[in-house]
Parts: sequence; structure tokens; C-alpha cells
Amino acid sequence: MSEATVLNPVLAGLYIDGQWRSGGEQLTVINPSTEERLAIVTGGDANAVYDAVQASRQAFVAWSKTTGAARAMILRNIAAGVAAKRERLIELQCRNNGKPAFEAGIDVDDVIATFNYYAVLAEASDGQQNSAVELPSDDFTARLRREPCGVVGLIVPWNFPMVTTAWKLAPALAAGCCVVLKPSEVTPLAELELAHIIASSGLPGGVFNLVCGTGAAVGAPLSGHPGVAKISFTGSNAVGVQVMQRAAETVKGVSLELGGKSSLLVLADADLDLAVELASGGGYFNAGQMCSATSRVLVAQALLEPFLERLVAKAESIKVAGPLEEGAEMGPLVNQAQYQRVIAHIEAGKQAGARLLCGGGRPDNQPRGYFLQPAVFTQVPLDSALWREEIFGPVLCVRGFDSEAEAIALANDSQFGLVASVVSGDTANAERVADALQAGLVWINAPQVIFAQAAWGGYKQSSLGRELGPWGLQAFQEIKHVIRAV
Repeated sequence: MSEATVLNPVLAGLYIDGQWRSGGEQLTVINPSTEERLAIVTGGDANAVYDAVQASRQAFVAWSKTTGAARAMILRNIAAGVAAKRERLIELQCRNNGKPAFEAGIDVDDVIATFNYYAVLAEASDGQQNSAVELPSDDFTARLRREPCGVVGLIVPWNFPMVTTAWKLAPALAAGCCVVLKPSEVTPLAELELAHIIASSGLPGGVFNLVCGTGAAVGAPLSGHPGVAKISFTGSNAVGVQVMQRAAETVKGVSLELGGKSSLLVLADADLDLAVELASGGGYFNAGQMCSATSRVLVAQALLEPFLERLVAKAESIKVAGPLEEGAEMGPLVNQAQYQRVIAHIEAGKQAGARLLCGGGRPDNQPRGYFLQPAVFTQVPLDSALWREEIFGPVLCVRGFDSEAEAIALANDSQFGLVASVVSGDTANAERVADALQAGLVWINAPQVIFAQAAWGGYKQSSLGRELGPWGLQAFQEIKHVIRAV
């Protein structure tokens, strides 16, 4: 399929009160594999945010009173719509985000599973409403209600288009909230397609609204709007702080999913081949553009040299190519700014004394696009940015350790605490180490599998609150107790 048949040259970037509109700002969307323009999306501003919030507030009156079963039907319609357009959505992510097709397919399937999961929770909520609360006095009765918190603003990043949207949007709708969504201005195309699917799902106008635009033009006024009850944001720590500051002006609820600098621990009894596969997947999936990237690899000293030899061979074997090329295993970084940022980190790491074993440059066969060869560093200073800061690129830092206590201390020595991985041949040993790690999710001998039923979020500066599972639904609910004298 040619570029010309994929997209129109100019796309309306506002969906407000059930109607598509064009905004006044033009956002240029780039194909990171070719550096060519994919489309122009018209973005909004504070006035568009105001209109979207007003539409949501009006729709909330009726939508908040619908049954969980009615909301579940809509969620299943959205899931079915995504499934019907699976190939289209995969291609949009390949072209706009640079994801290889197999990665984009995983994302689309995650979206389907998330909407279906929250449909189940929405249905179950009908039987749980007004549940009795046991009191120490027979003179009173009490019941518990879980009610939607109101109009919510959802601000999502560019690294997982639609996935982070689904993780927020599905539970928000299941709870009975109305929504204003701001997708990333870098990768809005999949979310625009999702909005068209939602528009055909039977959802009443005003319940779901979308406003494309920059953080300054749309994200800031949405975070500070007094009519918004809650903001759920995924992105960088620096912007998360700004979102929290704006939200504080009207004392609204805030959920934040921010950065990570996670570790993979290869214990002395680990299977080396498995360890290398998990390290590669944890560091190079989505070109390393993941808050969950296990970019710090801690290896038992006895295994360090053979591990490095196999990891370098694995990194050098990865096919870095355009996402629609046959056999592509890793695509480009998302845009020029991110490409230059990662290159700068690599150069700074070398200047700080880290040893680059492979990668870190442009592949010879990719003269255009934001492609970068997977990098492996060792001898990385513990106080360097390469070791301590989130790089958001295909860069692994490998370090040996002499004891499990040392490995745990190194892993926990971070301002972040999102995820971690443990590779070990001894289940009891691995479980003990996992329990000692300060992270919201720990994988043992497993790739970074994520299920809608399990919570997503971390310790320290990685998160405020949790997404997915019942916790994701509760994030959009208020608790009300009604106590009555008998």
C-alpha cells in the first residue's frame, strides 16, 4: 500500500460532542523511517479544551447514571471495532511510530483485551453497588457506593499509541466518567482512528472527546481546567510535575505513570541463553522507548564474560529496518529530537568512561530515518547519566556483581521503581530476590508480559497510583458511604 492511499493530507484533530472539527494549529506528522511527512493534523487550543469539557459535563449527567451492563456493551463494541480494523491500526503504528509489524500487532491485541476486560468489570459493578457495610452498632445501617469521579482528562504519550489510551479510557468509561483525551502530537494517527471506531460504537455524544495539540496548547489548560475532576497522565517526570502543579490549583485528582530505570538481575544459576533473550527484549523492544526498559543489566560475576559475548552477538544480529520490511526486528526512534537525545547520551557515556562494546550508531544500510544500532555498554560509572537516567533508546548497560545483596542494592539504588526482572534456575531464590526489589512489577524468567488483570505502576518517582486491574477502575471512582439510623 502506498503512502498516498494510507492517509489524507489534512486530518481533523478535534472530536467534540460527537462531531469532528478542524483546529487552528497545524501539526506535522512524520514517518520516522523515511523522515517524510505523513499528514497534517489540525490541533486545538484552550478554547477547544473548554468546549470538550463543557460537552463532557453535559453528557455526564446521563452517562453517570447508566448501568454497568450498558457501559459494558459499549466497551465490547469498541473492542470489536478495534479487532475489525486490526490491520489498519497495525499499519498506522508502523508508519507513524516506527514499530515493526509484530510489535504493533501486540499493541492492538492489548487494546482489544483491555476493553473486553473492563467490560467484565463494568457488568460486575451492578451487583456490587450499595453493598452492606458491617458496623459495630445495631442502631445504624451502612451501604457502600462507588460513583464516577466526573469529567477526566487523559494525556497519553507517543511510545505506545492506543495502548496507554486503552489503559485509561476503558476503565474511565466503565466507571461512568466522561473523557477528554489528548493524544501525543507526535503519534496521533492511531488514536484518531480509534476515535472513529468509538464514534461508531453507540457511545452518546460528549462522553468521549479528543483534542489533538501540543502540551502547552492543550495539555496545560486541560490539567488546570476547574471542570475536570481528575487528570491521568503518562509521560516524562518533568512534564508530570507540571501536570501535578496545574492540577493542584483546583485540587483535582491526579494519576501519574512516569519514568523508569529498571534492572534485570542475572543470578549465578541462570540459564545464559534465556538471560540474553530477556535482556535483549527488555532493552530493545520498541527501540528501547519504554518506561519499563530493563536497561541496567546486573550479572553474577562468574557469568559476566560469557553473557557479554552472547549479548553482543545478539545485539549485532538484530535486523534494524523499516517496520514494514520483511524480518524487521527493531524500527527507528520516533523522531529527530529523540534520536539526537539518545545519541547525546551515548556520547556523554563514552566521555564519562563507559566502554561501548557494540552499536550506538546509524546502520550502514539505513541512510535515512531515525535508525540506531542496539548498543551495549559496560564499565559504566554508577554516577553517570547513562546509568541513572532514563535514556529511552536501545541502550543496555551491563555490570557484574559479587553477591545477591550487592545486586539488590544496585537495583534499588534509583529514584525510580517501575519494574524489574530476575533470571534464575532456582524458583525459591528468584522469588526471594523479587520480594526484595523496590518495583511495582517483577518478572521471573519471563519476558515483559502485561495482563489487564494485573496492576501497572511503580514505586518512588515512577508512579502515582496504579493502572490496570481493579485498581485501574478504582482510579476513576469516588467512594460514598450512606449511613442511616434504624
